[in-house]
Amino acid sequence: MRPTFSLSLLACAAAFAALTGCSDQAAPAAEPARLPPGIVKPEETLQKTLKVAPAATSAFSEMLRVAGRIDFDEQRVARIGASVTGRVTDLYAMLGQEVRAGQVLARLHSSELGTAQMAFLKAEAQTELQARNAERARQLYAADVIGRGELQRRESEYAIASAEMRAYRDQLRVLGMSQGAVAELARSGSIDSYSPVFSSVSGTVVERNVAQGQVVQPADALYTVADLSRVWVVAEVPEQQAALVAEGQSVDIEVPSLANGAGHDRITGKLIYVGRVVNPQSRTVLVRTELENKEGRLKPAMLASMLIASMAVDQLVVPESAIVRDGGDELVYVEQPGGQYRLTKVKLGAESDGMRVVQGGIRAGDRIVVEGAFHLDNERKRLEQG
Repeated sequence: MRPTFSLSLLACAAAFAALTGCSDQAAPAAEPARLPPGIVKPEETLQKTLKVAPAATSAFSEMLRVAGRIDFDEQRVARIGASVTGRVTDLYAMLGQEVRAGQVLARLHSSELGTAQMAFLKAEAQTELQARNAERARQLYAADVIGRGELQRRESEYAIASAEMRAYRDQLRVLGMSQGAVAELARSGSIDSYSPVFSSVSGTVVERNVAQGQVVQPADALYTVADLSRVWVVAEVPEQQAALVAEGQSVDIEVPSLANGAGHDRITGKLIYVGRVVNPQSRTVLVRTELENKEGRLKPAMLASMLIASMAVDQLVVPESAIVRDGGDELVYVEQPGGQYRLTKVKLGAESDGMRVVQGGIRAGDRIVVEGAFHLDNERKRLEQG
């Protein structure tokens, strides 16, 4: 019986020693509680770099960017045609040529003009004849050779001939002859069937739609001459934004074709016209500004962008530096109690001067991270991945 008791005693001692050894080891540390998704509590070093400010309303002027183009100043454009039907015999002005008001651009031969000149000369001769007859009748009436009725008949014939001559003179003016040319025709009696085509304005020949030998009519536009020292910029504003623009507003114009190494050349102007009707096809409103173009850099049909600062209204805004992006979402960090920050999705609108309009997601007074949001977002991703 004694050996059995000794073995039992040794077993108890070994078990006690094992328990004692286990109690000497340190207990495992408890893991920190994981924060819910989208919540981050930065370390003190990062916390000190963050700047937090309340979201607030501010007078916000939306910058509208609309596509446009350079166009002619329609008050400085002349579409020049022939004044008579005829065949072009000479062309003096070429495309791109600078011309003066009154300069001859082309010459044509017109049988219509010759016929009208002949009719005028006949009417003038008839008027002179009737004038002499009327004067003779007045003398005979004074000598009591003819009666009053005969005198009235002669004076009536003279009046009719004079009216016909004036009508033919007016017709020649309509056919393009100047007052001086008509007077010269009456003096010389020499018919000239050649009709010059004059430029009515000074400027550049921007279109030429005629060839030598071509038969033209008064309805045909042979040349277009434009004064390009001032041009228009026209654009179409969507009808939803038309209420935000008004005549007199300042606009910036960017012309991509004038881009240099620093980017687009930006030209400042003012709106001189805002359309009163909506284009039913494009659902837009026409706006227009004008620019000086003494150097000729702006050319009609050039593409341009018009940046229009709309009328300022109070709106909830956040700085662009507060926004982080995740895929197609735009988000901000809202401050929470205990040094924590909650990632919050927001719906944003227009941007101007580094500020974005808030259309939903946060309210005025919510404290958001306005500086350091990018680093805070990287810290959140690191913690969630760890």
